[in-house]
Amino acid sequence: MESVRFRNGALEILDQRLLPFEERYLSLHDARGARDAIAAMAVRGAPAIGLSAAYAVALAAREAAAAVAPRAALQELCAEIAGARPTAVNLRFEVQEATATLPEDPNGWYDAALRYAEGRRAAQQAEDEAIARHAMPLFRPGMRVLTHCNTGGLATGGSGTALGAIIAAHRALGLQEVLADETRPRLQGARLTAYELQQARVPHHVIVDGAAAHFMARGSVDLVIVGADRIGQDGRTANKIGTYMLAVLAQHHGIPFVVAAPRSSCDSAWQGAGEVEIEQRAPEEVLAPLGTQFAAKGSPAYNPAFDVTPGNLVAAIVREDGLFRPPYQFR
Repeated sequence: MESVRFRNGALEILDQRLLPFEERYLSLHDARGARDAIAAMAVRGAPAIGLSAAYAVALAAREAAAAVAPRAALQELCAEIAGARPTAVNLRFEVQEATATLPEDPNGWYDAALRYAEGRRAAQQAEDEAIARHAMPLFRPGMRVLTHCNTGGLATGGSGTALGAIIAAHRALGLQEVLADETRPRLQGARLTAYELQQARVPHHVIVDGAAAHFMARGSVDLVIVGADRIGQDGRTANKIGTYMLAVLAQHHGIPFVVAAPRSSCDSAWQGAGEVEIEQRAPEEVLAPLGTQFAAKGSPAYNPAFDVTPGNLVAAIVREDGLFRPPYQFR
């Protein structure tokens, strides 16, 4: 099942808001439609967002080439795509890289952008496989693994990052169990990770986010492995809200906390006292998850989509080019 594909001149995105109950693709023919789908989290996961953005640039190139002022139109559309979600560095990276490949002649923009996007699809598949290989030394037979949010094939253009490594490790070594945090408020763990683990026949249980400490204290977790939307020069990591809590808990209980992500998620400019913009999403996602009101009417809510884990809590970072241990110095 492909999370992102391009057919008959349209970007097709598997609408992950409907999973696991319905598999439906959105067919997007223009750049702003693609931007809106990214912003609404119809597609999510940093690599899949980046791949969608690369294809969205092709749509933007096709539109802009027919405009009165093609280059100005292209810049405007690409800026809108890049701003759809501010925290995931892959989004802006892929927009910049795709536009850098465009020739001077606007008539050649679409074909060039599409070639870039297709190249990135193939590259991401290879990157995911390499991440799984480099992560293998972290696993052993019978291990119990905890993960957060969703980092499988649904989140990338390939087999997945952290979850892809988990599935590969189970096939090679035989894991005892995977604990999947439900991942509030959008429940990517319960809806998507459990779905992918089920499809891969990996033994697993879904747990509420607040139960992680309980299972760690009982000795039921041997490894925590998660993905990342942005990795700083010193190993600091921006990832789905709740990740920082897991890192603190893992350190307290002496459990390795590992991040798996491609190099395109690394941001060498994020260092020292520098801050990263944390996306603030609609309070309704917290108050009425999946459209059902649970909170007292009239109550407000905070809804940061990400948190930041300091690099000193990260035992290892796995990328397609290797397994890295602290101190981290990503350039």
